Amino acid sequence: MKALIQRVSEASVSVDGQAVSSIGRGLLVLLGVVRADGEAEADRLARKTAAMRIFPDAEGTMNLSCTDAGGDILAVSQFTLAASLRRGNRPSYADAAGREQALPLYEHFCRRLEELTGRPVGRGVFGADMQVSLVNDGPVTIIADTDAF
Repeated sequence: MKALIQRVSEASVSVDGQAVSSIGRGLLVLLGVVRADGEAEADRLARKTAAMRIFPDAEGTMNLSCTDAGGDILAVSQFTLAASLRRGNRPSYADAAGREQALPLYEHFCRRLEELTGRPVGRGVFGADMQVSLVNDGPVTIIADTDAF
């Protein structure tokens, strides 16, 4: 499972010009599910995301989690994170999980984050052509891959 996690001052997702979800200060998580993933990977990534200390404390040191900082989370599915550029210039998505696998794992990841943070997690619309807007705060952007932890 792969995620691009951004600390934001605000973020939103819309479909066909209609707002679907928005948050203020918090995390925007773009989530890619690969065929080798299961609930164990979703759980590990949710735990890392919830506990990641990338918000400033009173001294300005990145020492607080999103929950500690009172932030929100918006999670958006993004199969293109599973892209491979090993051969040629056109990305291959052969490693990306299909809808029947990816959707339940995306929802599991979101529910797990809600359990860990005690707050609702905003969501995009799985499989839709979404427009995501954000103001990256810092900028702070973290790439997380469950193969690495």
